[in-house]
Amino acid sequence: MSDLTQSVKSPCIEVCSLNNENVCIGCHRTANEIIEWFSAPNERKREILAAIDQRRSKP
Repeated sequence: MSDLTQSVKSPCIEVCSLNNENVCIGCHRTANEIIEWFSAPNERKREILAAIDQRRSKP
């Protein structure tokens, strides 16, 4: 199976609590991204993971 067809692992670490910006303090996804994750294709999941990386790098 290639990287493009392989299932994308959820970033959830089971520390589920949203901050004032509606972002989970555990996985750094927005509430909408968490909801969307369950039905999103792998390409969209990789986009969400990239957005998470950007959020984590901001002070």
